[in-house]
Amino acid sequence: MPDFQQSVKLKYVKLGYHYLMSHIFTLCLLPLMSVILLQASQMKAEDIHHLWAHLQYNLITVLAFCAILVFGSTLFIITRSKSVYLIDYSCHRPPPHLRVRFHQFMDHSTLTGDFLPSSLDFQRKILLRSGLGQDTYLPASVHAIPPNPSLAAAREEAEQVMFSALDNLFANTHVKPKHIGILVVNCSLFNPTPSLSAMIVNRYKLRGNVKSFNLGGMGCSASLIALDLAKDLLQVHRNTYALILSTENITQNWYFGNNKAMLIPNCLFRLGGAAILLSNKPSDRSRAKYKLLHVVRSHKGADDKAFRCVYQEQDDVGKTGVSLSKDLMAIAGAALKTNITTLGPLVLPLSEQLLFFFTLFLKKLFNSKMNPYIPDFKLAFHHFCIHAGGRAVIDELEKNLQLLPEHVEASRMTLHRFGNTSSSSIWYELAYTEAKGRMRKGHRVWQIAFGSGFKCNSAVWKALTHVTPSPNTPWEDCIHNYPVQIVA
Repeated sequence: MPDFQQSVKLKYVKLGYHYLMSHIFTLCLLPLMSVILLQASQMKAEDIHHLWAHLQYNLITVLAFCAILVFGSTLFIITRSKSVYLIDYSCHRPPPHLRVRFHQFMDHSTLTGDFLPSSLDFQRKILLRSGLGQDTYLPASVHAIPPNPSLAAAREEAEQVMFSALDNLFANTHVKPKHIGILVVNCSLFNPTPSLSAMIVNRYKLRGNVKSFNLGGMGCSASLIALDLAKDLLQVHRNTYALILSTENITQNWYFGNNKAMLIPNCLFRLGGAAILLSNKPSDRSRAKYKLLHVVRSHKGADDKAFRCVYQEQDDVGKTGVSLSKDLMAIAGAALKTNITTLGPLVLPLSEQLLFFFTLFLKKLFNSKMNPYIPDFKLAFHHFCIHAGGRAVIDELEKNLQLLPEHVEASRMTLHRFGNTSSSSIWYELAYTEAKGRMRKGHRVWQIAFGSGFKCNSAVWKALTHVTPSPNTPWEDCIHNYPVQIVA
């Protein structure tokens, strides 16, 4: 992954400021109204009497003031975005019998008879270096000997993950399924007919006019894409709930060949999923955990290397798998640079932005080889949920964003306990932070994830209360064992 001390492209900084300027009216109006109210509170009775007497004999002033007031209020109401609240979320916790120890993984891979000795040795090395622990999970179809990658088994996996997370979410929030107005499901590699979203509608008997969407092929950052879609829909549809279900399906996507680039996902991806409940109802603020502040999406798919760096294809003997390019880390670094440079103006303190632009100005003015000032994102966020894609990804982000070990603890421990659960990993990480009792009112959380295409997406949340974990959290029975020391 490239060092972020390299050159910074101003066009990505401009994207952030364009977003900021699109809300400039609201940003200017609120301080103006505050000043007016402050001045009004300091006026005496005789001041109000003199002002009233003046207005009685100045009709033009009264009409102009009323016109400005009506125009400003109307414009504010039209341009103001509705607040989006995260009521609660639930992560799937698989049953104990689906756990897979390293020796079980290797024994099973050997018994399938599909892997050459060199491929088995490669998988063993990847496992030992992956950052995964001994308690991750695989679906029953992969545990079977021989494996059972059937459509029925894939549906069974999807139902187990989705319905357990949703059952727990509905139980914790006391929201009835019929009250859901928006449903967004994301799963990259399994898209049956009827769709996964239709399976949820059928199981919970959602109402006939529910706005349902099914996102496929969008990789490990798809949960934030689903969040962005739900956020936009909540700006249009008043007083409603939006439900997001983020998962990945392993059953039909286990690779049984000997292409090493396609064997890596076998070693990293594990069973998991998350259900998230959002609301735009003002009355839900008092019981919500978080308020959504920003979603920033960056897409590098116009570049051919970025487009093909995570690619589903068939190998030389016709076996299907997902190939990971050796350029993946460099491409992820470029996508991350784009994303954080766009995000910076929205979240960084003014002092950090001024330092950044001052050093950038000096560099451009004197054509110097000096490195630009890299803002300290630790000043903008209290907690970081970095997609647990692999140990190398977490290591590089910790280094290049100059984070401390405690900032990436949630990501490392999630990878160790649950593996790479794809798009849902950032929710397991948020659950870890809550289970540790670290989420306080006013804290800001940065969720960041990478996905095929190639994409880097971010979401920023603000805690509305001292958040405590909900019942049946995936960390409920093991949080006391963490953090653990991960051997290099």
